[in-house]
Amino acid sequence: MNLLTGEYNSTLDEKGRIMIPSKLRTGITSNVLIVTQAIVDRCLWLFTPEEWEELSSKIMENASPFSAKNRLIMRSFIAPAQEIEFDKSGRLSIPQSLRSYAGLSKDCTILGNGKYVEIWDNQSYETYLTSNEDNLLEASEELKSISF
Repeated sequence: MNLLTGEYNSTLDEKGRIMIPSKLRTGITSNVLIVTQAIVDRCLWLFTPEEWEELSSKIMENASPFSAKNRLIMRSFIAPAQEIEFDKSGRLSIPQSLRSYAGLSKDCTILGNGKYVEIWDNQSYETYLTSNEDNLLEASEELKSISF
């Protein structure tokens, strides 16, 4: 898998399908993705099966069903995950439960975020960016040891 990057606008159709831009699709070597709730934001995260296996395995190896916090993570992130396939047109059919979670309506923003893809409702994403403008400067300061 190539590094997935870019910000794209796309439209969710009446059947819950969304076109994934070809620039992102070329970086995905599988016809199948795993989609789940992004528990830290109201968007969806999409992973290749390999990336999902690696991440979910790490979570499951370190999670105990006897820990309330661990059960919350497993129920909010692992349990809602579903496998979805690209159709012949390069669209993904997003399950209704996940569309509801992310508040996806018609206009969506798709973000290539390195090893995974995010899907946001456009308005929610704009609100997120606006409400986090001040935090961006503070967060970038934490990366001061990186040089190029």
